[in-house]
Amino acid sequence: MIAHLSLPRIMRVGRGAANGLGDVLTGLGLSRPLLVTDRFLVGSGAAERLVTGLRSAGLRPRLFSGTVPDPTTDSLVPGLTALRAHKADVVIGFGGGSPMDTAKALALLAVQGGHMYDYKAPRVNYGPALPVIAVPTTAGSGSEATQFTVITDSTTHEKMLCPGPAFLPLAAVIDAELTTSMPPRLTADTGLDALTHAVEAYVSRKANPFSDSFALTAITTVGHHLRRAYTDGTDIPAREAMMLAATQAGIAFSNSSVALVHGMSRPIGAHFHIAHGLSNAMLLPAVTAFSAHAAPTRYADCARALGAATATDTGTAAAGKLVDALRCLCRDLEVPTPRTYGIDQGTWNRLTPLMAEQALASGSPAHNPLVPTTEQIQSLYLQIYG
Repeated sequence: MIAHLSLPRIMRVGRGAANGLGDVLTGLGLSRPLLVTDRFLVGSGAAERLVTGLRSAGLRPRLFSGTVPDPTTDSLVPGLTALRAHKADVVIGFGGGSPMDTAKALALLAVQGGHMYDYKAPRVNYGPALPVIAVPTTAGSGSEATQFTVITDSTTHEKMLCPGPAFLPLAAVIDAELTTSMPPRLTADTGLDALTHAVEAYVSRKANPFSDSFALTAITTVGHHLRRAYTDGTDIPAREAMMLAATQAGIAFSNSSVALVHGMSRPIGAHFHIAHGLSNAMLLPAVTAFSAHAAPTRYADCARALGAATATDTGTAAAGKLVDALRCLCRDLEVPTPRTYGIDQGTWNRLTPLMAEQALASGSPAHNPLVPTTEQIQSLYLQIYG
């Protein structure tokens, strides 16, 4: 099998790296950035500090703060208007996965036009698009290193996976100091998102030796540091480790794939507006238990990387210990079920057949070690409700 590998051209990693964002842009010959972010980062002053640094570097930035959680096709419209009015030559995604996904979508639409459903999977998008610079402020999505964006269709409520090198950032600036204000719930959800990326990349049917190395390293790092970051947000070494793990997991799944957890997670987010990392966390133990017997050796490797099993455990035993460890981790990080989150059971049951169809249509379940039927996906949705 030939692996098709893609990485950002430039990656600056380390505390204080965001202070050099202007140098990255000037080195690339770019001068008119649109900084895409959210209202929280504007209110905290973080966005303005970044804008000030860009101006000090001689650039002419414009700020767009209209991104929304789980960006929609409707939410892209004002961003596209701002981008064109500014005549931007680069788009900076500053924030969690939603601002970065928004920036990627705007960069493509600015050049090619059309509607985001024109670019959803199975189409692979090669461009052209404006360059994207990604500056993550959460340690989870890995979007700073991936060739994907996810946008919800405002009309159908389908959460569309849009893949291809056109969505890969040209540069990523990864600064753990930007994550120190994350509250425990966000720390947990984004950290479990990163863990899901790493596990699914490793067990995917598209896994390869390159992605494997990043996935296993990320799993080990999350196992050592996520509880620490959750318990004490001022634990800087833990924050730095989680930031690096999120990027490594992003590299892993961008060059392998995600699988059934993500396929099932997107419809939950689209219909119930649950944060992506949290919906992944709700699903991860049950989907792992469902899938493990189809690839026990791969899941056993994940268990050992997480610290849940030893070399003396058989593959089947280690895979079982991984499921137990994931359940324990979710319990320690207080991951709710859809029931305890407040979702009405009748609504959940009514939407389950549609969510199962949307999960399969995304293509991600086809990469799972055990490819499920629609009925099996429905059963998993009912199982995790709680």
